[in-house]
Amino acid sequence: MSQTEIELEKLRAELRRHEHLYYVLDQPELSDAEYDRLMRELASLEARHPELVTSDSPTQRVGGKPREGFVKARHSMPMLSLDNALNPRELREFDRRVRDLIPGEEFAYVAELKLDGLSVAVRYRDGVLHQAVTRGDGLTGEDVTANARTIRSLPLRTNGGDFEVRGEVVMPRAAFMRLNQEREEAGLPRYANPRNSAAGSLRVLDPSITAGRQLDFYAYFYIVNGDYGRPSQWDALETLAELGFKVNPARQKCAGLTELEEFIHEWETKRDSLPYEIDGVVAKVDVLDQQRRLGWTAKAPRWAIAYKYPAREAETVLEEILVQVGRTGVLTPVAVLRPVTVGGVTVARATLHNEDEIARLDLEIGDKVLVERSGDVIPKIVRVTQRGESRRPFRLPEACPVCGSNVVRVEGEVARRCVNSSCPARLKESILHFARRSVMDIDGLGEALVDQLVDRKLVGSVADLYDLTAEQLAGLDRMAEKSAANLHASIAGSRTQPLERVLNGLGIPFVGERTGQILARAFGTLDAIAAADPARLQAAEEVGPKVAESIRGFFSEPHNRELVERLRGAELRFTEESRGPQIGSLTGKTFVLTGTLPSLTREDAKARIEASGGKVSTAVSKKTSFVVAGEDAGSKLEKARQLGIAIIGEPELMEMLNA
Repeated sequence: MSQTEIELEKLRAELRRHEHLYYVLDQPELSDAEYDRLMRELASLEARHPELVTSDSPTQRVGGKPREGFVKARHSMPMLSLDNALNPRELREFDRRVRDLIPGEEFAYVAELKLDGLSVAVRYRDGVLHQAVTRGDGLTGEDVTANARTIRSLPLRTNGGDFEVRGEVVMPRAAFMRLNQEREEAGLPRYANPRNSAAGSLRVLDPSITAGRQLDFYAYFYIVNGDYGRPSQWDALETLAELGFKVNPARQKCAGLTELEEFIHEWETKRDSLPYEIDGVVAKVDVLDQQRRLGWTAKAPRWAIAYKYPAREAETVLEEILVQVGRTGVLTPVAVLRPVTVGGVTVARATLHNEDEIARLDLEIGDKVLVERSGDVIPKIVRVTQRGESRRPFRLPEACPVCGSNVVRVEGEVARRCVNSSCPARLKESILHFARRSVMDIDGLGEALVDQLVDRKLVGSVADLYDLTAEQLAGLDRMAEKSAANLHASIAGSRTQPLERVLNGLGIPFVGERTGQILARAFGTLDAIAAADPARLQAAEEVGPKVAESIRGFFSEPHNRELVERLRGAELRFTEESRGPQIGSLTGKTFVLTGTLPSLTREDAKARIEASGGKVSTAVSKKTSFVVAGEDAGSKLEKARQLGIAIIGEPELMEMLNA
C-alpha cells in the first residue's frame, strides 16, 4: 500500500469515527470547523488521486446527477406490517393469545418506541452499504440507495460482513421546523408533518436535496442470510449498536404485561420531550425460537404488536370545502380549516373522502368541528361540536370543476368521477400510471419530466406521448440528447405492449392488471370490449355489475373515444395476441383462495397456480374446481360447501403443484 493510500485510509477512518460520535452517539469531540477542515483535506487528497476514491468514503455521501425515477427492488424477507392495539384491553388480548400459543413457557417482551417515519431495509456487502429499499408493499420497494447514503447516522462502512439492517428514517422535529421556516420564507406551502416530510425527502430524485433535510436513521432489525441474525431481539439491538448503528436508547426488556404497560404509559407522558415524533410503542416477543413457533398471519407476525397512542384532537372551524380530482377522476372534497395546532403540528386541511362522509357527519361550512390526527399523522374531522350560525350546505358539482366534463356516480359506489380521461387535473397522474413498468413500461418518464411535458403543453393526453420528437424531449430541462433519444425509443417501443396493458393504461375505473387480462382474453379486441353491453361484459370471469358499468361509462364518453382513436393511430395493439394454453399440472382447473395459508402468501399461491396452468378466481361458482382454505376462512368456504365444491388445504395444493 502506498503512502498516499495509507494517508487516505487514516483520514477516512478518523472522519467515520467523528461521524459516529456526532450523529449516532451525540458526543462530538471536534468543533464543526475542525470537522470541515478534515473533510476538505480528504476531498483535496482524493481530487489529486481520483483512482483511489472508494464508494464508502465520507466524501461520497452525496454524488451523481438527479435521476429520472426509482427502480423497484424485492425484499430478502417480507417487510410485514404490525397488528395494532388501540387500548389496554386489546393489548391484554394480544398477551393472552401469545400465552395460549406457547402455553406454560416463560417469555419476555422487548418494548421499543414506534417512530413516526419511513421503514427502510439497508443491505451491506463486506461491511459496505450496498442498497437501501423502502418498505413499498412489503414484498417490493423502491431503491433509494443514493438518497440513503446522505443520512449521516447511517454508516457507509461497518465491520459486519454481509447482512441487512431494517430501521426507520425520521425527520427530527428541529429539522422539520427549519424546513417549514425556509419554505415559508420562500413563499412555498408548509409541510404537514415530519413523517410525510421524511418520506418525501427520501424519495426526491436529487440526493443533494435529501442531504439538506437532515434525516436520521434508527435501526431495529438485524438479518443475516435471509434470517434474523441473533437468537433474540434484544441481542440483535445490542449487535446493531456495536456495529455502529443508531439504536433507540428508549427500549426495555419487559418480563411481562405489567412492565410493558408501565413502559407504554411512561413514554406517553414523555413523548413531547423527544426530538422526534412517535405514535406508540412496539412490543416483540424477545426470543427468536418463540417468534418462529408463534408464526405469522398473511399480513403480520403473531409475536409483535404496535400499541397506538390515542389520536390528538383540537377544535376549529370549517371555513370552506374544495374539490380535488384524482387520476381515476374521483372527486374528493377537502376541508379547509381555520389553522389549528394538533399534537404540535399545524393543521389547515383534512380529507372528507366523499359525499356520504359529509352526510354522516351532518357537516356544513361554518360549523365548529373536532379534528384529530389519526395515528398522529392524518388530519380527520371526527364530528361537529357546534353548528355555525350562518352554516351553509356543500354539494359536489355535477360537472368536473377543472374540465367541465360530466361527473357520474356508479351505482353501488360512494365516489363521483369525472369521465374525461384527458382532464388536466388527472393528466399528470394518468401519464405516470400509463408509463409504469407494469403498464406500458416507458423507462425514464418520471415525475420531473411529466411535469415539464404538461406544464409546457407538449402533452395533453397519453396519446400525445407518441407525437413527441427526440428534439422536443432534448429541449426539456436536464435532458441530454442521449437521454432524450433513449426516452423517445422507449415510448416507441411501448407500442408493442399487449392489449391487456393498453386496457390498464387507459385508466378505466376498476380495470387494473388482472381485469385487463381477463377482458383481453375474453373479447380479443378493444373494439369488442368497447361495443359490449353490460350483460355481455359480465359474462367474463370476475367482471361484476360495478366493473361492467364503469367500462360502459368510459367508452360512452366522447373524450375517451377520441383518446382511443388517437392511440389506434399511434399503432398500439388493440388485438389480443393468440396464445397457446399454458400446460401444467393444474391446466383446466379453477381455484379460489380463502383464509390464511400456513406458509404461502395469497400472492405466492396465486402465482404458483397460474404458473402450473391453473386459474385463480375471487368468487366461488359452479365453475370452481377447488377452494383452498386456510386459517380464518370466510364466507367463501360456506358457499363452497353449499355448491359441493372440493375443499383442500395447502398440503393438498402443494401435492397438486408438484405432480
